[in-house]
Amino acid sequence: MRDDIRGLLGPIPSSGVSTFSSSSTSLFVEMAAMDPAPPQRSVFLGIDVGTGSARAGLFDESGKLLASSSSPIQIWKERECVEQSSTDIWHAICAAVRNACSLANVDGGEVSGVGFAATCSLVAVDDEGSPVTVSWSGDSRRNVIVWMDHRAVKQAEKINASNSPVLQYCGGAVSPEMEPPKLLWVKENLPESWSMVFRWMDLSDWLSYRATGDDTRSICTTVCKWTYLGHAHMQQIHEKESRDMEACGWDDEFWEEIGLVDLIDGHHAKIGRSVAFPGHPLGSGLSPTAAKELGLLAGTPVGTSLIDAHAGGVGVLESVPRSDNEAKEHDKDAICHRMVLVCGTSTCHMVVSQNKLFIPGVWGPFWSAMIPEYWLTEGGQSATGALLDYIVESHVASSLLANRAASQKISLFELLNKMLERMVRDQNSPFLAALTRNMHVLPDFHGNRSPLADPSAKGVICGLSLDSSEKQLALLYLATLQGLAYGTRHIVEHCNANGHKIDTLLACGGLAKNSLFIQEHADIIGCPIVLPRESESVLLGAAILGAVAAKKYPSLSEAMKALSAPGQVIHPSKDPKVKKYHDAKYRIFSQLYEQQLSQRSAMAEALA
Repeated sequence: MRDDIRGLLGPIPSSGVSTFSSSSTSLFVEMAAMDPAPPQRSVFLGIDVGTGSARAGLFDESGKLLASSSSPIQIWKERECVEQSSTDIWHAICAAVRNACSLANVDGGEVSGVGFAATCSLVAVDDEGSPVTVSWSGDSRRNVIVWMDHRAVKQAEKINASNSPVLQYCGGAVSPEMEPPKLLWVKENLPESWSMVFRWMDLSDWLSYRATGDDTRSICTTVCKWTYLGHAHMQQIHEKESRDMEACGWDDEFWEEIGLVDLIDGHHAKIGRSVAFPGHPLGSGLSPTAAKELGLLAGTPVGTSLIDAHAGGVGVLESVPRSDNEAKEHDKDAICHRMVLVCGTSTCHMVVSQNKLFIPGVWGPFWSAMIPEYWLTEGGQSATGALLDYIVESHVASSLLANRAASQKISLFELLNKMLERMVRDQNSPFLAALTRNMHVLPDFHGNRSPLADPSAKGVICGLSLDSSEKQLALLYLATLQGLAYGTRHIVEHCNANGHKIDTLLACGGLAKNSLFIQEHADIIGCPIVLPRESESVLLGAAILGAVAAKKYPSLSEAMKALSAPGQVIHPSKDPKVKKYHDAKYRIFSQLYEQQLSQRSAMAEALA
């Protein structure tokens, strides 16, 4: 418009001094006033609390990451007990959010919606919202039992002996990583804490409660970790009030049978009186207190939360090349052929279906736990990134390699990957994977979550020698990485044998940035692996919840399609020798567990 005004009023002197007449000036002001104000951009904030840090990411309306920030959180580990502080976690979140906004040059008023994701850890608070200890130490700060805590193995065994009907919806058995065994452990071991707790909450639900004051729970957390039967709401899905529902999926007989009948009191007030689907707007948005702490505006919409892995699923499941999917663009079944690998400290394997599929040893089927109106099947490995860290850091050559990696300004894993490439050339190996022909790893160092559902399973390393060199560490690292990929292959094959039709994998999380980890998975499983455009898929999934809560999109599915995009696609090797090699190693992988069972039985008999 300014060029049009210049034509009407004549040239502006080069000195920059105006010679406009008063009538010309009024014309300029009047026409300038006709220019519409630039629309305020919408920015969506995703917050993710992992095992070691709280992270915040800001995304624009195309789903591109503007900036992210991370803040560490404290963790206490004592044998099987792993604990954190909800107060410490909230402070870390506030720091991460403020720093992310500063890095992105985003004003708090530009944030249109907020979503939370977190590990499936158990939070205990009293009637004033203050922390209640869940620790032998009695330290009130330690009010969170972390997801990976395995103190409740005996309680899980007791619950599984009940043969309750709810168990068929979690693979036939609860894991000690789920909430009912942990609740039972607290009641049996910390009776004073048990009597003080007013609310038991999954961490992501506590975060949204801390942010809004709304105690509505997520159907994701309650169904996946608390034995809530989400399909009790199937007939209400299209009713107006069904997105914020009075909890009707609790099985009271289950809680009574396992010795936790007191959790039924007050319409299940301590564990959740109402549930909602992911992205449902909570309360009146951010409370004034939380908004001030986060540096945002009070009333900013906050969506019902997700477990972190499930947020990763939401952030990546639609990140497929559309050219490869045109024939199925409007096919509701297309999404069911994809499995998402959320690879971090642990790995979760997420796949949805339109029909419920009962798969022994694999969690689910969970109705609407990730995508509304789809059943979710959830496999997992309890230690992946944690196992690789353990294997590498416990080796005598680790510190030397770490120093070398730091001097080259690359990660230790990048250095190991480069070493393996050189070893292929030096040893004239037919391909990289063949370097581990004499070394085999069963990666169940923290038990087997699925498909064996054996928390007592142990890790096995076969092929060790007295060699403590850097090259031997590289081989051990590669064999461990391959063992994890064989574990994923076991999960995929088990799911497909029980009704799924998985033919494509999508990967996100920290380990997805390791090119060797991804390529070995593609070669071993025989599926292409799609990486998303935005590597921070868990943060994006959380941000999508905020976008849905802000009503920028009519549904979670529509928001996923609008904000997700594919990145690189990694294809499996076409060399038949590579497939033959991995098939042989996979058979050995299976035998290692079978031998362990035999050994366990023999020793139990010897000690009987």
